[in-house]
Amino acid sequence: MHVYTLGPLPTNGLAMLTKVMRANMGIMITASHNPHNDNGLKLFGPDGMKLSDKIEKKIENLIDKKIINNLSKPEKLGRVKRLETGTKDYIKILKKNFSKEFNLRGLRIVIDCANGAGYKAGPELLRSLGAKVIAIGVNPNGLNINKNCGSTFPEKIKLAVKKNKAHIGISLDGDADRIIMCDEKSNIIDGDQIIAALATRWKTKKMLKGGVVGTLMSNYGLEKYLKREGIKFIRANVGDRYVKEKMQKNKFNLGGEQSGHIILGKFATTGDGLLVALESLFALRKGKKASEFFQKFKKTPQLLKNIEVKDKNIINKPEIKDSIKLASKLIRQKGRLLVRKSGTESKIRVMGESDNKALLSKCVNIIVKKIK
Repeated sequence: MHVYTLGPLPTNGLAMLTKVMRANMGIMITASHNPHNDNGLKLFGPDGMKLSDKIEKKIENLIDKKIINNLSKPEKLGRVKRLETGTKDYIKILKKNFSKEFNLRGLRIVIDCANGAGYKAGPELLRSLGAKVIAIGVNPNGLNINKNCGSTFPEKIKLAVKKNKAHIGISLDGDADRIIMCDEKSNIIDGDQIIAALATRWKTKKMLKGGVVGTLMSNYGLEKYLKREGIKFIRANVGDRYVKEKMQKNKFNLGGEQSGHIILGKFATTGDGLLVALESLFALRKGKKASEFFQKFKKTPQLLKNIEVKDKNIINKPEIKDSIKLASKLIRQKGRLLVRKSGTESKIRVMGESDNKALLSKCVNIIVKKIK
């Protein structure tokens, strides 16, 4: 294969360029929202969509076999070229989704790029639209990606917005496919709140198709709010590919996760923090404050515990299953519990949700103590 190398570039930038350049495949090397030691791959097909679990498994099986017979002879090897215009091409594609008159003049924006893939494209995009940009998390050294910064560490953006008296804060993760925001009052805005605000706006503008896809982690407050607004809400398994699958199956054009991985089906095939930021800023362009736009519902109290384990299959042990049954029985009709393996780390995630905070803590801790 002939290979074009580019980057650093956000994940959706790669997905977009794979499709635009009519490439056979796109490969993203990234730590995503994890520390550098959890580096991995994200694979895209020629349509800019992530490959299915089934196809990824086939590729894994091929790698595990002796592949010497499948390798090309030296004279038939592909060639490598550096695509120098990758970031500019990506920014151009993003801006095409909005009117030429759209600008961010007069806005002071803090952006935390998590020392990751968006550290060039993020500030460059916002500055090109006229914003005064305070950029942090823009000094990657290969080891500091997501380290005490970015969307998994929102405290940083909160403090930066306050210090710089910014109108809004944008916090990306390592590969810039997630976004957590911060309003002018230094309130953190998570993915559920962003989805609620965009769903409401899209419904009013008759841009919303079908409804919204969330996940098993989506706050119950979001579900209740969308129901009140007459917007359909469906839950998918945790993971952007499962959100996208449900969106395609039900012909919805908006979906995402509380963690900030949001898919704007009208514009993109996967999550894109910068695209979501632009869509949100477009809604605020007439002087509306972020605190007014995003605060749509009251969250149901949630408690999430991440437990490091040597073997994630511990979740299948009888004593763990018994503790989950006991806790689920206690919280029944007063809340809900979700226990799952992390998709990218050696962790078990235990999440509970209930207006009864004492009961919530008790039920989550019953399971956590058994796993530990």
